[in-house]
Amino acid sequence: MKRNYWRGKEKHGWSNCKRGCRPYRCRRPSDSNCTERLEQEEPQTTVTAGPSSGDPSSSSLTQDSVVPELPGFYYDSEKNRYFRLLPGHNNYNPLTKESIQYKAMECKRLRLLEEEEKQKKKTTRAGLNSSVLFQKRQLGLLSSTSYCRLVHELKVNCMQRRKIEIHSPDSSVAGTNNFKIIVADVACERIFTVNDVEHGGCKYGIINLSGLGKESLTVEMYDNLYFTNRKVNSVCWASLTHPDSHVLLCLMGIAETPGCASLLPASLFSSTNPGDRPGMLCSFKISTAWSCAWCLNPQADNCFSTGLTRRVLVTNVVTGHRQTFGTSSDVLAQQFATQTPMLYNGCRSGEIFSIDVRQRSRKGQSWKAIRLFHDSAVTSIRLLEAEHYLMAADMAGKIKLWDLRTAKCVKQYKGHHNEYAVLPLHVNEEEGLLTAVGQDCYTRIWSLQDAHLLRTIPSPHPASKDAIPSVVFSSRLGGRRGVPGLLMAVKQDLYHFSYN
Repeated sequence: MKRNYWRGKEKHGWSNCKRGCRPYRCRRPSDSNCTERLEQEEPQTTVTAGPSSGDPSSSSLTQDSVVPELPGFYYDSEKNRYFRLLPGHNNYNPLTKESIQYKAMECKRLRLLEEEEKQKKKTTRAGLNSSVLFQKRQLGLLSSTSYCRLVHELKVNCMQRRKIEIHSPDSSVAGTNNFKIIVADVACERIFTVNDVEHGGCKYGIINLSGLGKESLTVEMYDNLYFTNRKVNSVCWASLTHPDSHVLLCLMGIAETPGCASLLPASLFSSTNPGDRPGMLCSFKISTAWSCAWCLNPQADNCFSTGLTRRVLVTNVVTGHRQTFGTSSDVLAQQFATQTPMLYNGCRSGEIFSIDVRQRSRKGQSWKAIRLFHDSAVTSIRLLEAEHYLMAADMAGKIKLWDLRTAKCVKQYKGHHNEYAVLPLHVNEEEGLLTAVGQDCYTRIWSLQDAHLLRTIPSPHPASKDAIPSVVFSSRLGGRRGVPGLLMAVKQDLYHFSYN
């Protein structure tokens, strides 16, 4: 009798609890006990999500990163519980998995920004500081190359952010549109900028870095007078009449208007008279181009390449002669070698191949000299100075260093985050550094020699698709007498991370 009496009590109490509870939560299943404890809980007004997978290199990753996902629940790392996701009115639920992950990433970004403000001096290698480096250098334990490389590593970790005030002859230009792309010339004296405008097009400008060591920069930026309502897919500097005399732009087509590759003279942006158009201005009609590159080898002088849908197009600017090479996939990244007339291409299929531009156009695949393969779409390729090695990044977030002589991967740089965006790589061999901005809006800097992640810089703005920073790194920003550091353009702001 007693046994049946208590069974009835338990069954009656459980049914009342099911009718009375609205949201409920369950503890995270432990290894020793797989039972779930259900507790009555009031509706949550604020939610703190668990860890995100945005930065694998962060020290905040703990055992919570392996928490299993339960359909219809989200995990709160602070309370160590799962909370149920309930649909709202009209089938609208403001509490989604994406919103929870975004809140977690935003909390992490703010925390890292606060830590950077407090911690002025950082070290990424145990026992490495300026005094130890100086002693080893005096004792002859470090070569001059290794000493300079390690000094740059220390300086990079001590860089401090400061916002740059942008001046322009036209007060309506500066600070009114979001930066999309910034590309520095070879001497790092100027930066070509592409800015999005509200009506859907782009406008261009050139930033003069001569005033970087002072309080502000000087920028001259003008509206897009020639290609209204066109989006820019790719941009690079071109040496047509003299080094970095022009800028090569690949513009998308709109409606029935085809795309085009255009050469703009850099002097156009320094002219005080808008009607004056100095230098050479030309445009070549092409289909939608994903990438472009300018050739500096004298055997293919005045030539540029565009990566199109399933083909590569090499064009001579002076003669207008074109060579077409058929491919099996879209070409998303390109770079010319300087010692040989070779063009390296990275494809959506994950293939990397080279073309000798001295040969005639071919439709087959026999003209491919070197072939490398990634598991995902290749978004950026960079040749090292000796041109024996090639750096490549893909949409799986992998960055690999390839030996072109053996066609093998020799190093991998871990921590990069990418899923679908075309993001560039920045290689600085003199400083021994590799810089890349991830889709999570974090800027990461690695050591070229041992692939060690030196620093992860959070964005000053909340992460979003239209707020991925564009960066330029150099030890001589502004020319020979310039200052070292990192330039970061995000939204409408420009920041300088200086060594001092």
